[in-house]
Amino acid sequence: MDEIHPFTENELEAAYLVWKTKDERLADILLVLGWTGLRWGEARAMQVASLMEVPTAALMVRRSQPEGSPVKATKGRSIRRVPLGNRVLPIVRELARGKAPHDLLFTTSGGAQLWRSASLRLLDWARRDDAGNSIGTGRGRRLHDLRHTAACLWLARRIDPGTVQAWCGHESIATTNRYLHYLGTGADKAGLGRLNEGVSDDSGAAGGPLGP
Repeated sequence: MDEIHPFTENELEAAYLVWKTKDERLADILLVLGWTGLRWGEARAMQVASLMEVPTAALMVRRSQPEGSPVKATKGRSIRRVPLGNRVLPIVRELARGKAPHDLLFTTSGGAQLWRSASLRLLDWARRDDAGNSIGTGRGRRLHDLRHTAACLWLARRIDPGTVQAWCGHESIATTNRYLHYLGTGADKAGLGRLNEGVSDDSGAAGGPLGP
């Protein structure tokens, strides 16, 4: 897995508000990607019929269409079910409204299939200043980091790693565990809390054994 640079949940929401000023439909789609972990090619090929609400709200990921390629099976050639949390379920319902089952679910405001370069240009995703610093709405990230965002968001909310593996479609749990290493485990956080007991967060000791 490449180096990851996910959004935190708060960063994702802040970026979403900025994206909406550029293109509301694309902003909605990127927010869905940040909560579902869909790959860009999977989102491009997703049909309305893949939206399920029984027994739980989810998208069935069956197809992928990388740009310049025909529709094909997903990576690993397996079908997976990705949950739709309450944050994005109303958005997906609205994207599906008025469409036939075999229509594309994620389309531009004009109803066209998604294209990466056009979408990122509309959102001003990768703009840089004269010094080369990233000042675009993507905040220095790649589009694929939205997939990493979803995995980290799920794990941060204590979803079992095995479940996250299934939702992401990882062939190996080792791939999923990379996100755990990035986030730190619950044991790490609990241990840090104990380590910091009695010590202020400005590096000044508050009666600890190493304090003045």
